[in-house]
Parts: sequence; C-alpha cells; structure tokens
Amino acid sequence: MIDLSIHEAALERSVQRARERNIIIPTFEQQRNPALIPDAVKRRLADAGLWDLNPANLFRITWHNEPVARGGGFGGVNTIEFPKAITGVDARIVVIVGKWFPTGAHKVGAAFGCLVPRLVTGQFDPSTQKAVWPSTGNYCRGGAYDSNLLGCQSVAILPEGMSRERFEWLQGVAGEIIKTPGSESNVKEIFDKCWELRRSGEDLVIFNQFEEFGNYLWHYSVTGPAMHEVLKGIMGPKDTYRGMASSTGSAGTIASGDYMKEQFPTSVICASEALQCPTLLNNGFGAHRIEGIGDKHVPWVHNVKNTDMVVAIDDAAPVAVMRLFNEPAGQDYLAEQGVSPELIALLPDLGISGISNVLSAIKMAKYYEMGANDIVMTIATDSMEMYGSRIDEYRELEGEFTPLNAAGVYHRYLMGQGTDNLLELTYQDRKRIHNLKYYTWVEQQGRSYEELMAQWYDPEYWTSIHGMDKEIDTLIEQFNERVGLLN
Repeated sequence: MIDLSIHEAALERSVQRARERNIIIPTFEQQRNPALIPDAVKRRLADAGLWDLNPANLFRITWHNEPVARGGGFGGVNTIEFPKAITGVDARIVVIVGKWFPTGAHKVGAAFGCLVPRLVTGQFDPSTQKAVWPSTGNYCRGGAYDSNLLGCQSVAILPEGMSRERFEWLQGVAGEIIKTPGSESNVKEIFDKCWELRRSGEDLVIFNQFEEFGNYLWHYSVTGPAMHEVLKGIMGPKDTYRGMASSTGSAGTIASGDYMKEQFPTSVICASEALQCPTLLNNGFGAHRIEGIGDKHVPWVHNVKNTDMVVAIDDAAPVAVMRLFNEPAGQDYLAEQGVSPELIALLPDLGISGISNVLSAIKMAKYYEMGANDIVMTIATDSMEMYGSRIDEYRELEGEFTPLNAAGVYHRYLMGQGTDNLLELTYQDRKRIHNLKYYTWVEQQGRSYEELMAQWYDPEYWTSIHGMDKEIDTLIEQFNERVGLLN
C-alpha cells in the first residue's frame, strides 16, 4: 500500500537536488513534536513568513505553529471550543484549526505524506519527473507548495468553479495549472484528466489523494495525535471523549478518527457529506456548494468498516453560517446572544467545510443526547482566507446581510440544527457503503477486486499501515544524513 523499496539511482539525484537547494526534510515525529526540530532549522524560520516558498517551512507542516504570519515558533495545537451560545447543545465541541499551516490549510501535510516517501526511496525523481496533484482545491495547493519546497516540478488539477483565491495563489507556485469542468462535486472529471495525462507519455507521477495511503497515514499519525494532545489538555476528571466528526472528502482527515478510536474504543466516527450529494447516506449524487469536500464516490483510503455514523448537511446551512460568522450584522447578532468578542474574532478561522463539520458535530451531539461533560472533536481544514470572494458573490446574489437575516440563520441553522438526514450505521450499512468502492476503483481506476475484499475482511489491512511512519522516518533520517546539511 505504501511501497518503500529503494531506487538508488534516482535517490542519489534526489539527494543532490536537496543539497543544492538547502533542503532538509522533517520526520513525522518532528511534525508531531516540534520540540525535536533542530535549533539550526528554528533559526532559519525566525524571519520566514508562514507561506514563504522557503524549504525551512517544511518544518511548519505541523498543528503546532504559533498563530502568526511571520517568524513564528511552535506551541500548542491551535483550537477553538464552541459554546452553547453558538451550537445550541451542552456538549463541548472542539475544533482543531488548519489555518496556521503553510498555504492556510492542513492539506499541505497530506501531500507531504504522499510525496516524501517517494522522494526518500528514489521512486520519484525530481530531476526528470513532474508531480501531479488532482484535487478539488486545497490538496493541489498543498502538493504544489510541497513540490516547490522540495525542488520538484508540479501540475495542479482542480475544477474551474473553485474559488478565485485558489487559482490566484497557484499561479505563483505550481508549474502548471489544469482546470477541469465543474466544481466541488466533479471528481470524476479530475480522474479522467489523470488518465489523459497517463496516456500522454509524459514522465510524471500522479498523487491521487483519494487512493494514496500517504494521505491516510499522515492524518492517522499526525492529526490523530494532535487531537489526543488537545484532549489531554482540556479533559476534566468527569469528561468523556465521545468521538469526532469530519466530512469524508478524500478520507484523509477522517483517518484521525481511527487513531482516536484506538485510544478511546467506545468513541464514534461520524462521516459528513452534502445533502445535495448524499453518496454515503443514500447512494445519491448531485452538486453542492460546500467547498473543501469531494464526493460522488467512496475514496479508496476510507476505512468504512470503522465508521459509525453518516450525516448530510444541507449546503445552504454552511453558506448562510459563513455570512453569519463574517458579516458585520452577523457578528453583532452573535454578540447579542452572548458570544464573546474573543470568539467572534476567531470565527473567520473556519472555512466553508469547517463550518459544515461543526454542524455535523452538533447533529451528532443532539442524536446521542450529549451533556456538558461530553466532548466532540472536529476539524477546520482551512479558513476564510480561501473564500473572501464568496462573501462578495453572495452579497451580490442575495443582497446585504441584515440583522433580520442574522437572526434567521442563527435560529434555523445553529439553534435549529436537527437529527434529520442522519444514519447510525449497522454492519450491513457499512458494507453497503464499502461496496460502492467497486464501481469507482475496480471498474474505472484499475484497483483489484482482491484488495477491495481485503479492505473489508482482512483485520490487518488497515492496522498494517499504522506503524509505517516510523519506517519512513528512518528513511528520512538516512536521506538527510546523505544530504549532509544538518551538520
């Protein structure tokens, strides 16, 4: 699933490229615990901007960045805890915040987990090959950024309907940008473009996040421990961790739930999707506006057998709450409901998919009738830095956001969030969802029926991935030693 065989000739060329460009690669362990980062690297970061195209920023691929735009160090995991004044539930809903990664989204970590194992084994040759990053947005941004820092050529693929901010930023980072038809829901068109590139004969490697186990591994071994660290810091003696909610997307982030379930075996993993495209909930299809999640298929790397619940969010809800959280009238109304100024200032740290994840956590808390000592965790992949143009577009489309609009959104989509469009999964429900993989991955994308069955029936299929970060760390350390810059 993650091949670590060594290709020596290409590996030597990768080492030479790193030496020429002053590249040192962080380990997974250093991403979990930045205290282990060498002092020499920390000195290089002292004057570096968080998004700078500086190889030292590879060490900022961590949940522990100080929340500043330039010269920051490392500290605790960035989080926001939402009170009942916003959620309408007694349960504690805690969000870990992806804004403070380079590129403003945690997908830069998932891309790292896919590219770096290939570099340190010589399976990707930066002197001859291009790294192709198919995505509905943030993953191709992260892949292009990582490629730039690691001295690799990149091709970013994303739907033409994604936010203007993504395209503008990519122009200065990616070697090539390919726009595919449609928007968030048009993943099949991205896959078709990948097959077209494969047939072109060009020397490239396609890092498809929906089937790359480096995506799963990075979130299992970095995001999962970050969640656990937060919990250990906030849980009182009577508190209980009840589970996590996450949109399925590429099924990378939700792998952190696998880690958390190993620490808390009774906890629940809730998979979220758009009601307008209810693939998991109802074998459905369609188009939606929750930017940051892909759909109309079940990702190859989704451990469906470990998923306990599916919820679907009406895309009107996160779009409306986006305006509530970011328009002046919305923020004023929240203040009137008792939300603190400090929290209101943090609300733009949630992008559209992060808002959807919070709504999913609310549904989960209401369904299980959680109380004040119950904790649910979720994730904000990115922030409103990626969606500022959407505010302007909706203002033009729907008009000014008034105090009356704010009251309607608050009571309908936050206080009024219900337990409709929700399914607690039985064994057969999980198997039904898992079987949907056949149509995308076996029929269309060349995966084997035997491996599909192994994902369901082999108890070691998923757990065999879990320790691979340590093997990769050994290879990274050997790579850095050959490059010779740490000394």
